[in-house]
Amino acid sequence: MYSKVILIGRLTKDPELRYTPKGTPVASFSLALNYRYKQSDEMKEETTFIDIVVFGKLAEFSGKYLNKGTAVIVDGRLQQRRWESDGQQRSKIEVVAQSVNFLPGSKRAAEDESSPSGEGDFTPPAEKTDLEPF
Repeated sequence: MYSKVILIGRLTKDPELRYTPKGTPVASFSLALNYRYKQSDEMKEETTFIDIVVFGKLAEFSGKYLNKGTAVIVDGRLQQRRWESDGQQRSKIEVVAQSVNFLPGSKRAAEDESSPSGEGDFTPPAEKTDLEPF
């Protein structure tokens, strides 16, 4: 099976950059996705929050160039993580990003034209970590 996700949204807070025990950079952040629709004569808005995780050079890019409010396009795949906490089985679905790009026309993209685009085919390391979800 194959999973492909493309999201456009704004970061809800600055990315959190960490390193695995083997030194691989890992960054995590959350995107706010807004959906507007009309119900009767009234405009409604829904916001969905999606957790994103990035690895390697893309994680370092994210930690350096992204911050709260930055509008981005994230291309990646879905991943479900499972862990146990206080005797309870927990799980979480998140997006593992393969590319992160500034949204064209956004203020941040214009300020950082010389910065890297954040594109690349980055896959998570094969190592397993005991880090709880970000």
